[in-house]
Amino acid sequence: MPDTPIQLADLKSSEKLISDLYIDLRNRVNKWASITHQTAQARMGYVGQHLVSVVTGFPGGKSGARGHDLLLPDGEFAEIKTCYRVDQLGKCNACNASIAGIEPECSKCGSTDIRRNDDSKWLIGIRNDEEFAKILEPKSYYLVLFEFVDLASPDTIRSSIWEVDPKSPGFAYCMVDYRMNIQPNSSSKAPFNLWPYSLKFCLMHPLLIYRSTISLAEDSIRTEIFPKRDRAQTHGLEPLADHSESRNLTLDKIRILARLLGIGAQPPNKKRDFLEFIQNHIDDREIPPAAVVDKVAAALYLQDIETHISSLPEPLKSRISGLPRAG
Repeated sequence: MPDTPIQLADLKSSEKLISDLYIDLRNRVNKWASITHQTAQARMGYVGQHLVSVVTGFPGGKSGARGHDLLLPDGEFAEIKTCYRVDQLGKCNACNASIAGIEPECSKCGSTDIRRNDDSKWLIGIRNDEEFAKILEPKSYYLVLFEFVDLASPDTIRSSIWEVDPKSPGFAYCMVDYRMNIQPNSSSKAPFNLWPYSLKFCLMHPLLIYRSTISLAEDSIRTEIFPKRDRAQTHGLEPLADHSESRNLTLDKIRILARLLGIGAQPPNKKRDFLEFIQNHIDDREIPPAAVVDKVAAALYLQDIETHISSLPEPLKSRISGLPRAG
């Protein structure tokens, strides 16, 4: 007997919706929660937590947004942040109607001239001094990203997990800069927005530990990187000139970077030319990429946070003070 057509304002359809999107989904999430020890709530951010548990082998604390996201050996823990860029609303450029991520064309006018959005980001909340003091306590932050491989053709999704050590200068300095310099001037006091692939992200030494490609058309998953089978990959810093449009990387901070790298020659005065000049210096002297990342982090943040270090809450102050200054 064929299935009853699903339609609006229909009793049978309402029962089918509850069966599919509540009963079946709840049963499946509960099944995984019993294995991962993550929350049984069905939200995409929490799906990221389940995925990290399965990929790393570490259980969760069953807490969702409260408590520790991942329980590690010897009493240590990790935090998980998920950025979901797949189902964001877009706009039709022809008639300005809203377009769902699954729609290949505008349902109002039929146009395929669509502006799709992929501006979601990871959120790192610091609501008070107590949370700020503990921001570097996790052993790792796991950053999960779901995104379309090709934004113009939303039929293939890439799922990635990066591991970040919060004691790396790029992460630690960034959190202090946000709390002490940016958040006080923000009326919303919103969480820190960490944009995937941004300069600030690259300066955190993110280590890609997992990646898979999900084909919606073929209903298939191809895992490309998985722990214990594959070597994790460092997400390197692109050539410096690629970040010439970064508002954070001002000309003054580029000059600081040049001094940290021991560049004594007279550089150009335009940002892009200056960054290309520095990149040539880095390439000629074969400076290790990790060292370059920490020098850029020092140039980007230290001038703005050094006056705040002595007033930081413990134990954050001792951890920040113990980081190399890249001088």
